[in-house]
Amino acid sequence: MSRILLFIPMYNCEKQIVRVLGQLKPEVCRELTEVIVVNNRSTDNSEAAAMRYLEEHPLPIPVTLLRNDDNYGLGGSHKVAFEYAMKHNFDYVIVLHGDDQGDIANILPHLQSGAYRKYDCFLGARFMRGSKLQGYSAFRTFGNRVYNLLFSIGTGRRIYDLGSGLNMYKVSSLKSRFYEKYKDNLMFNYCMILGSSYYRQNMRFFPILWREDDQVSNVKMVNQAIVVLKLLGSYIVNRKGFIAAEHRDKLIPAYTAKPVYTNRKGKENDDHEAENI
Repeated sequence: MSRILLFIPMYNCEKQIVRVLGQLKPEVCRELTEVIVVNNRSTDNSEAAAMRYLEEHPLPIPVTLLRNDDNYGLGGSHKVAFEYAMKHNFDYVIVLHGDDQGDIANILPHLQSGAYRKYDCFLGARFMRGSKLQGYSAFRTFGNRVYNLLFSIGTGRRIYDLGSGLNMYKVSSLKSRFYEKYKDNLMFNYCMILGSSYYRQNMRFFPILWREDDQVSNVKMVNQAIVVLKLLGSYIVNRKGFIAAEHRDKLIPAYTAKPVYTNRKGKENDDHEAENI
């Protein structure tokens, strides 16, 4: 049986994180080995809300709440989680955003059937047949479809989503750490699509339900649209150069985090709490 890590990135989503943790029903936990919630230095009460929920609703599998040693951005939190997955010998890592826009139930049938084992990247898609959008404007939907088409042309692969909040990666495909120089902000997923395409990783998309209600978006659409186009353009012009280039605005020697809560018991718990991830 595969060792599967569920990684939940969290930043300023105190209202939503408890709903995301509430998605971890017994049938979901049976398919998982461990859960980590990575708090990217939230400035609201997200950490306290998550900790309180985990104490009041114990999970039947190990769960750890980590706090990044600095604000690394969403991409930086991915790097923390990927390193954790490699260090602790996981086979796969699932990413489920802590803002409650995605639903882990959408990947559950694929976990139960074992279909995910065929792929290096098993990616949730908001814009393919079978997916459903709630509270998402027609304008944003159209814009995303256009960009998906442009990336499909640029990579030579059919792209259905540049970065939803529900993705799964085979850990062995990450061990080269090809992603280390990718942007640490919201652009990380765009870089991952390009990197996975360049290295010809086995990529597959699956439809998901995506909703927006009380979430606060960190996306500045016009600025992001321009940056993404430049990103794709630089990849098309010089793919090898793009892969080798440093894309981060700030160089970080190591992406580290410390546990602030775990449900592990005894000596294992003491060792885990003392560990710097």
